[in-house]
Amino acid sequence: MQQRISLITLGVAKLERSRSFYAALGWEPHDASVPGEVAFYQMGGMVLALWSRDSLAADSGVDDAGGWGGITLAYNVETAQEVDGILQTARDAGARVAREAARTAWGGYSGVFVDPDGHPWEVAVNPGWRLAADGTVSLGGQ
Repeated sequence: MQQRISLITLGVAKLERSRSFYAALGWEPHDASVPGEVAFYQMGGMVLALWSRDSLAADSGVDDAGGWGGITLAYNVETAQEVDGILQTARDAGARVAREAARTAWGGYSGVFVDPDGHPWEVAVNPGWRLAADGTVSLGGQ
């Protein structure tokens, strides 16, 4: 098995509410999306999907206790101003900002917003990582 992730699927309570939230962040679903069923977003070399939380749990063979799943997603940018702007855009779109942006112990700058379904997103500048124009992130000197 190669070291990569092809698809991340977020289980959502109300697909249209979630699509509207991500549209307010400037995201556009791919044509492969099925209205009312699933929304796909091309993200560089991988895909993010929004799908019914109940359907996702059944398809994955897990019992959904409804709590936080132990995963935080991250979106890296190049400047602190971008972090601040994205957090404000998310707040305006209905997100709860769980951690206001601030300097970090590891030399970066980050904050966290939580989408309408409880999925936390860290928005960060990490000076030790390279960020390409297409959004591809590279660890350290790799």
